[in-house]
Amino acid sequence: MAEKEFRTVKASQQVLKELMVPSYANFGGKVHGGQILSLMDKIAYTCAATHARCYCVTASIDSVDFLNPVEVGELLTLYASVNYVGKSSMEIGIKVVSEDFHNGIVKPTNTSYFTMVAVDEESRKPVPVPGLVLEDDAEIKRFLEGMMRRRFKRAYKDELREARRALDVDQDLERLQGENCRLVR
Repeated sequence: MAEKEFRTVKASQQVLKELMVPSYANFGGKVHGGQILSLMDKIAYTCAATHARCYCVTASIDSVDFLNPVEVGELLTLYASVNYVGKSSMEIGIKVVSEDFHNGIVKPTNTSYFTMVAVDEESRKPVPVPGLVLEDDAEIKRFLEGMMRRRFKRAYKDELREARRALDVDQDLERLQGENCRLVR
């Protein structure tokens, strides 16, 4: 049996810079959130595929926190790193900052965690990924936090599934009191 392969975090870290142009603006004049999400997905794929050295797909995106708006004309910089690896999945941590050249202001704009899965290009079945070499306390902490997020996400899904099964519309009608809805059935 072949020895398991391991790769360092630094070996797959990615940086993507892109100038925010007028065609990226939404109706409010700010850069459209979907444009930023597209760039985040692109860097998550690049980071995961570099680590796995194969095709990867986006399995899930944890909440994307929009911290500050992005203006047209700013330089957006995205940083991605493999935080955690499972058998075929990888958690990619993404941090996004924007830079206003005119005023010399750099501000955080987004953070998120993408779960990417390595797959065989023909069968589309998951394939094993290399392990992760953890070289410092920050990398160890990110790996441990990734383990926690994975455990919490599974527990949340299980709890939500059970709550949906237990939901009885007729018995739970009183829970709608004070909510922003009106029954017309």
